[in-house]
Amino acid sequence: MARKSSLLKRAAIAVVSVIAIYVILNASVSRSLPSSSDLPRQLIREDDDEGGSPIQPRVRVYMYNLPKRFTYGLIEQHSIARGGIKKPVDDVTTLKYPGHQHMHEWYLFSDLNRPEVDRSGSPLVRVLDPDDADLFYVPVFSSLSLIVNAGRPVEPGSGYSDEKMQEGLMEWLEGQEWWRRNGGRDHVIPAGDPNALYRILDRVKNAVLLVADFGRLRPDQGSFVKDVVIPYSHRVNLFNGEIGVQDRNTLLFFMGNRYRKDGGKVRDLLFQVLEKEDDVTIKHGTQSRENRRAATKGMHTSKFCLNPAGDTPSACRLFDSIVSLCVPVIVSDNIELPFEDVIDYRKFSIFVEANAALQPGFLVQMLRKIKTKKILEYQREMKLVRRYFDYDNPNGAVKEIWRQVSQKLPLIKLMSNRDRRLVLRNLTEPNCSCLCTNQTGRITSI
Repeated sequence: MARKSSLLKRAAIAVVSVIAIYVILNASVSRSLPSSSDLPRQLIREDDDEGGSPIQPRVRVYMYNLPKRFTYGLIEQHSIARGGIKKPVDDVTTLKYPGHQHMHEWYLFSDLNRPEVDRSGSPLVRVLDPDDADLFYVPVFSSLSLIVNAGRPVEPGSGYSDEKMQEGLMEWLEGQEWWRRNGGRDHVIPAGDPNALYRILDRVKNAVLLVADFGRLRPDQGSFVKDVVIPYSHRVNLFNGEIGVQDRNTLLFFMGNRYRKDGGKVRDLLFQVLEKEDDVTIKHGTQSRENRRAATKGMHTSKFCLNPAGDTPSACRLFDSIVSLCVPVIVSDNIELPFEDVIDYRKFSIFVEANAALQPGFLVQMLRKIKTKKILEYQREMKLVRRYFDYDNPNGAVKEIWRQVSQKLPLIKLMSNRDRRLVLRNLTEPNCSCLCTNQTGRITSI
């Protein structure tokens, strides 16, 4: 009995010793850790107002108060050029931004102008003092500026000039101390149209560019490491029906400009291969209200929607297909897609190598073999992800773009600090970051 008591006594002493050591070590570690006030503000997790649960850190962004000639003034110029108004108006902020496939710049601008109470869940919080900012947003309507004159040349000294707008923007930015501080690295600039800001791209390439298509950017101008691929704004109505194929009697649908440049020449070749197929609708059509209605009806009543390259690898038609629950058939070998860190496009899209798609009979025979069950799987996946491509959805494209932007902050800080440290560089070629990818390719995702 005495032996048992002795064992219990030694065990109790051991337990008490372990607890004492743990308390001492824990107190020591706690004293050595920085407090929340010592941490960089972008790493501090804020509490959710509702449940007190932690949410993702919010990056602080300062939106420049640009001169109106770079924002609302462009809406005014666009309206004047098209006869919507006859002369400049007293209050340009009352003008409505025109609908087109690069409306992201309007949605992002509008989002940051909303009260913070209405931006719940956004990865970014707007600050009004540039000293408090992690990032700086430049809300120029660069894509709208490009189409003010619809691509028509302007006589010197008359009309509106996109080139002059770009030069004016660059002059204004270079006058800002925050731009000069890091060479623009911590700035975010929308350049959605492949030709937007083309004249000054070499001077803003350090910034985070919001780009819908990388097809026009040189490797030393754009990079997946620093930039963000954004979706085009869809131009057809969302399909509000249920998944199914009973009302989708067309096998494959396409409506768009038949004649494109560069990689888009594949369109004319696809027309030649497909236009005589009985269950395929392939039409030449340019942007107009009537053609958008026809495209909406065609996409809503087809099983598959063809998405060939245009002048550049991507086009708004892909996002029209997704919101229509029409399975995208992507024939664009060099396409880059938005939000691929969270979206697997193979779950709802079919990728076909261009040379294979141009073989007579190959494409339609492949699509006819796809069972209804598989089409329904594609449609379910599209229904799950289509909010990511909807700029009107509160949890849609705008929030996803800001999420991608916020993830660039650590790299921006790394590159900014590194640039300030380096004194002499003996480089004969641009030193660009890159990502290595699988170069073997595939013929089809089926």
